[in-house]
Amino acid sequence: MPSLARRLFGWIAAPFEWLLALRYLRARRREGFISVIAGFSFLGIMLGVATLIVVMSVMNGFRKELIGKILGVNGHVFVQPLGQPIADYDAVAKRLEAIKGVTIAAPLVEGQVLAASQSASTGALVRGIAEEKIKKFQIVSGNIREGTLDGFDAGEGIAIGKRMAGHLNVTIGDKVRLLSPKGPSTPFGMAPRQKAYEVVAIFEVGMSEFDAGFVFMPLAESQIYFDSENQINVIEVFVENPDRIDELTGAMQEAAAQPINLSDWRFRNNTFFGALEVERNMMFIILTMIVLVAAFNIISGLTMLVKDKTRGIAILRTMGATRGAILRIFIITGAAIGVVGTVLGFLLGLLIAHNVESIRQFFSWLFSRPLFPPELYFLNKLPAVVDAGEVTAIVVMALVLSLLATIYPAWKAARLDPVEALRGE
Repeated sequence: MPSLARRLFGWIAAPFEWLLALRYLRARRREGFISVIAGFSFLGIMLGVATLIVVMSVMNGFRKELIGKILGVNGHVFVQPLGQPIADYDAVAKRLEAIKGVTIAAPLVEGQVLAASQSASTGALVRGIAEEKIKKFQIVSGNIREGTLDGFDAGEGIAIGKRMAGHLNVTIGDKVRLLSPKGPSTPFGMAPRQKAYEVVAIFEVGMSEFDAGFVFMPLAESQIYFDSENQINVIEVFVENPDRIDELTGAMQEAAAQPINLSDWRFRNNTFFGALEVERNMMFIILTMIVLVAAFNIISGLTMLVKDKTRGIAILRTMGATRGAILRIFIITGAAIGVVGTVLGFLLGLLIAHNVESIRQFFSWLFSRPLFPPELYFLNKLPAVVDAGEVTAIVVMALVLSLLATIYPAWKAARLDPVEALRGE
């Protein structure tokens, strides 16, 4: 092994070694099969590197968009009462917001309802929230497509998502009837509670689950509707750094001044984000197989080339070429396929990753069908985030595999005995 390293790295390849290596890459007609194998090796490495870059970038984009939207609408920490309800919730919210690192503490009343218009109906989650707080939710207040949140507390209007508005076929000023199964008790059992509300704002978060299923209502009105006056279900807390929530839990317990239950976004979304991470890792492993297959093609192609060039190698040895020179010639030949394929795959991968949404739209138009249904993937566009560290790791992996694939055939060529090779000539 030390002798191999000396031959490989001990000297810089001479010009004639580069000349021979590049000449071997230009196979003649009788070496056409070898050229085909080299071509498949080149395409395999190029497509493998490009595919890895695109897929990992899209999965990074998925994770970033989903985390951003889920944590933009839902809080980072959920403060819920234990035993008795939080009656002085406004005071508790102010104390929570006074904690360093906390940005918003919003008291909420939540409940499941059936939202119905004259033409359709759908399930929805009502969130009762004060105007001051909802305006701090930039992902909602910054994406109002129709209407306004001004005077939200003063009226009895609601804000709904764009997809829900489209499904119910309503717009600003139209009425949406909300039906809750938990209503007043009657001699015949519990009667459903229902009331019609005017749509005063339509928002578009960009995540179908929220745009199709959330209804925002003034806090006071939601307390009346759900028969929970002066009470709330939960206080949602947003912090500056969601990854450092554990440092704030003690201060939150103290600020609440009563028994509470704290749950954070990691606990509530643990299964979802865990599944995303597993899927991401498995996709990386599976797609790496493309590069591995291409590397094996390099081995087979070089092995056949060495077999075909046995007589030429023997002549070179008799003319004074060293074993190290023969080794370097075939390493350069095989590595050239890997290096050029990796570079072109890198450029192709970046090109596709930066234009993946335009490509999706083109194929959706070409086939006249959606290739990325937002109902299934939660997002209304295909995101991609190129991570420099991941791209570097992919490129280095492809280069290393390509180089390793050349060592055995090149070593076999260097070990060739010229006397035995020319014995039959």
